[in-house]
Amino acid sequence: MSERCSAAETLDSLTLTLLESSGEEEGDLPDCGLESSNDQGSETDNQTEFDQDYEDTDGEDSEDQDPGEGTYESKNGEIAWTATAPIQTPGRAPAERVMKRTPGPTRFACSHVDNIRSAFELFFSLETQETLIDMTNLEGKRVYGVSWKEVDWVDFQAYFGLLLLAGVYRSHNEATMSLWNADTGRAIFRATMSMRAFEIMTRVIRFDNRDTRPAYWRDDKLAAIRKIWDKWVEHLPLMYNPGREVTVDECLVPFRGRCSFKQYMPSKPARYGIKIWAACDSKTSYAYNMQIYTGKPADGQREKNLGMRVVLDMSAGLQGHTITCDNYFTSYALGQELLKRKLGMLGTVRKNKPELPSALVTTRGREKFSSVFAFTSTHTLVSYCPKIHKNVLLMSTVHKEATVSTGEKRKPDIILDYNKTKGGVDSLDQMVAAYTCKRKSNRWPMVVFSNMLDVSALNAFVLWSEINPAWNAGKKFRRRIFLEELGKALVSPQIQRRKSVPRGAASLMMLNRIRQPSLENIPCTSTVTSPNKRKRCHACTSNRKKTSTVCGKCREYICKEHSVTITCCHKCK
Repeated sequence: MSERCSAAETLDSLTLTLLESSGEEEGDLPDCGLESSNDQGSETDNQTEFDQDYEDTDGEDSEDQDPGEGTYESKNGEIAWTATAPIQTPGRAPAERVMKRTPGPTRFACSHVDNIRSAFELFFSLETQETLIDMTNLEGKRVYGVSWKEVDWVDFQAYFGLLLLAGVYRSHNEATMSLWNADTGRAIFRATMSMRAFEIMTRVIRFDNRDTRPAYWRDDKLAAIRKIWDKWVEHLPLMYNPGREVTVDECLVPFRGRCSFKQYMPSKPARYGIKIWAACDSKTSYAYNMQIYTGKPADGQREKNLGMRVVLDMSAGLQGHTITCDNYFTSYALGQELLKRKLGMLGTVRKNKPELPSALVTTRGREKFSSVFAFTSTHTLVSYCPKIHKNVLLMSTVHKEATVSTGEKRKPDIILDYNKTKGGVDSLDQMVAAYTCKRKSNRWPMVVFSNMLDVSALNAFVLWSEINPAWNAGKKFRRRIFLEELGKALVSPQIQRRKSVPRGAASLMMLNRIRQPSLENIPCTSTVTSPNKRKRCHACTSNRKKTSTVCGKCREYICKEHSVTITCCHKCK
């Protein structure tokens, strides 16, 4: 406990140091400006106000400039684009491409990760643990009165471990009674705690004091989980430095219950849920920063330039990186703001943006696989035609030349780089959904907290894999192995201190196996059973029999005739 307290105190001091160095004040996340609505409709709030004449000009007979001319004027007449790239002075690389931190786990993470469980618990500080324990015990006393038995962090570890194991076994939607069934369930669930204890923990787990919640509920829609969420988000950038490419996009946590900021996004598989803005490392999908979208603010007015504000919030603390985003966020003004922070920008652009020249928006007279470039002193714009009468626009502050690949489709390097780095958040969403621990619940704070557990487990896997690259090297499903070992490591302290013994034979065997320090202390006359394998008895000379019984000391397979078994209780054994 003392080691955990010292690590948490060191982590809290590191948090304050990082906040002071970045020049940002610690506070509540800003509210966003959308209600539950179609995602396509909400994206229009991010666009800069412009005249209707600046809409998409594909197929219109307007006075467009030909792509071959030397200068293009933007639709709003404020930006002059040129057809030739500006001359770059040789010398040092641009300031926005110079990184200050080495990508990978931080020195704090490397010094505090001793095992798989410690990598996971790095994201839950001592303050977060105390809040969970205090608020849950407070709710337990309110519901069960004097009969409530207070829980501690070991109980929470066991509860989290069972949730993660249910996700690993693809049983997060399976009924609780089925998981604890003696015949069809998993033995580790019955060995850890009773089904009633698990259901009670699910019933009373809380993240704030419901008695004081109405005082600040009107001003903060995340009041039920704000303290836990903010502290958890603060710890994400302290453990890992992302690589040069960082992806900013949106996630959707599936939820169909009652929630004032629930969103409808038909492009997502779940369609209904809680939208979360996320910034991830493009290579490892490590979640560097996250922010929950809470819809319209209290005054009811929609927020202008929402996409720009989200990218600037998500990239806080970064320097020298390239931010990859889609057409919901990308704009000329965003590129300028990121350059002031020594960051690059790469992303697709909507055709109705007023800063675009009409010559690159139109597809009239364009050949298939043709590319047209336009430049300013800071931005590069490309219009690529993958098909006849169809083009895609990308904007970058990183690329300075009109470079095109030599492949059959002659794609520009801007598109190739975008395709390599655009999937960071999508990969995070996919990996979290594969082994999610989220169980059915009508409480949106519990759904958000389940997502926090999933993301913490994924980030812990990234840390553990980079700190120990030889761990299960070459094996498939390394993340599944990691999650299973993490779940077992979390439930082990609870199993070791459990007083009541489970009645099932398989659960009792697992409990004894975890409580035993080593198989070396088991007498040679005892035997253990290997349920997954059957091999020939090594003592049989002829007609060797197949058996699943293994000698407890030499680990050789032995049949019933050549083994000596002593019957004793688990305490004497």
